[in-house]
Formats: sequence, C-alpha cells, structure tokens
Amino acid sequence: MDNKHRRGDRALYACIALPSAIGAASLALQAAGAGRALRYQRDAILDGEWWRLLSGQLVHLGWTHLWLNLAALALISLLFARTLRLSEWLWIHAAAFLGTGLGLLAFSPGLQWYVGLSGALHGLFAGGALISLRRGERGAWLLLIALLFKLAWERLAGSVPGSSAWIGGEVITEAHLYGAVAGLVAAAWLARRR
Repeated sequence: MDNKHRRGDRALYACIALPSAIGAASLALQAAGAGRALRYQRDAILDGEWWRLLSGQLVHLGWTHLWLNLAALALISLLFARTLRLSEWLWIHAAAFLGTGLGLLAFSPGLQWYVGLSGALHGLFAGGALISLRRGERGAWLLLIALLFKLAWERLAGSVPGSSAWIGGEVITEAHLYGAVAGLVAAAWLARRR
C-alpha cells in the first residue's frame, strides 16, 4: 500500500474515531444527566473550573438536541473524510472546541451558560471547507459561501427559524461564530505550515 492510501486510511480512521469518541462521551453524559454539572458556566470557569470550556460542549439540552448535533457531526466528518489528514483533523477539532469555549468567555460576558456541539461543528465545517478549497476542490467555495450566509443571517436576524423549538432552548449564535472563526484560523495555520 502506498503512502497516499495510508494517509487516506488514517484520515478515514480519524473521521470515524474522533466523532465516535465525541458521540460516545456525549451519549454517556446525557444518560448520566450531567448537563448542569459540566455545562459551560461563566462564573464557575472564572472560579477555576476551566474544564467547563470543553465539557460544556459535550452536554446537551436534551436528547433531541444531542441527536441533531451528532447527526451534524457525522455528516461533517463524512463530507471531509478523504480531504483532511489525521493531524489536520486533530488540530481543527482542538481549535473548534477550544475556540468556541474561549470565544464565549472572552467576547460574550453576558452569557452565563451554554451547552452543545454547535459551535465546534461550525468550526469543523469551516476548517474542512477551507482546506478542501486550498486543495483545489471547487465545490468548497459553495460550502464556505453557505456558511458565511448562515453566520451573517444569525448576526442580523437571529437563529434559523424553528431551531430553538427543535432543540428545546435558545440557540447561542455567538458560539457558531466563534467556532467558525477558530476552525478557519486553524485551517489557515495548517495551510501556511505546508
């Protein structure tokens, strides 16, 4: 087997392993009812509970919220499975999760608590699309334009109509923006390194 196929297999493994680990953790935490104990909570983070920057993204408002996030995670992972290398998957996942949490902490002081994967999902999508574009996949332009349109809509008009009812709570659109920016920054850094 040549190096190109090995790299593709490792990326495909990452495409399955990382989302599976995230999904398994989220399912276990939902079943355990750990939402309040692990959610992003501003005052607790400022008091030293830094793990909430990440753990808050693994807990959800309810089962519907969780299943919607896991379905989106699976679709994004499959969309970019053969495009991203293993190291790129790891960097973009880390940046998307950390960027969402830190973005909320630094730029949304009025937000007291947050749960869900949606910020990180926007980061994974943005990072995957940018790397795909840099690798010459023309359809990636459409993905980035669609993402930019969605983010602009959310800034101007609020969340997508009906989404709050679906998940059983308010959609924190700022998390989407922070996650997307983190994913784009990570992808740009990775592209520059090459």
